[in-house]
Amino acid sequence: MGRMMRKHRASKRAKSSERAWIKWLRLAGLMVLSWYVCCGLVLVLLRFAAPITTTVHIQRRVESWFGKGKYQKRSEFVALHRIAPDLRHAVIAAEDGRFYDHQGVDFEEMKKVYEDSVERGKRLRGGSTISQQLVKNLFLTTHRSPVRKALEYALVPLAELILPKERILELYLNIIEWGPGVYGAQAAAKYHYGASAARLSREQAARLAAVIPDPLRRRPSRMNEYSAEIQRRMARMGW
Repeated sequence: MGRMMRKHRASKRAKSSERAWIKWLRLAGLMVLSWYVCCGLVLVLLRFAAPITTTVHIQRRVESWFGKGKYQKRSEFVALHRIAPDLRHAVIAAEDGRFYDHQGVDFEEMKKVYEDSVERGKRLRGGSTISQQLVKNLFLTTHRSPVRKALEYALVPLAELILPKERILELYLNIIEWGPGVYGAQAAAKYHYGASAARLSREQAARLAAVIPDPLRRRPSRMNEYSAEIQRRMARMGW
């Protein structure tokens, strides 16, 4: 009799634990769905309006509270036509050469990255498109994790559905980092070259594009080899 009671209590605890897990999974699923819907609504607004801030901007502000030195945010949203064509072309050539050909995820580039990684035995470079980098900057953080990547992939089709390509590029060029506290092409041009984004030369544009993969450490003046490679890519693409 005692053995049967113990089995009954154990079964009851197992069922209770299972119900608790189901409850938490449903709650987590509801939270993710709510976040996804909110992101979609924000993207609809961003089709017409400039973003007030982004999660990466907030991340850097919070990090500055625990770091050394004074944090100063530099950011100025400008229309795409006020950004030099050379900078637009340099960024596409450097970050996403098939930007106008894919639907947010470049599977051909991902295949190349995978093959390079297998051939050399280590992860060499990212295969993120401009669309992926945009949603990461808007809604996620710079911290790498499988969860962040999964959320990024989930958001990209939504961004591509809601936003035209030119708007994606315009938002991207206005929110990404180009130095400590420096966000967007206009702020980057003024910070690094004392000029507006519209008046950048071809070489300056290539050097700024070369900074994007590691904006907190790289400086345009040091990007001799990579900026030259970017200019060669631009030439091959007809720019």
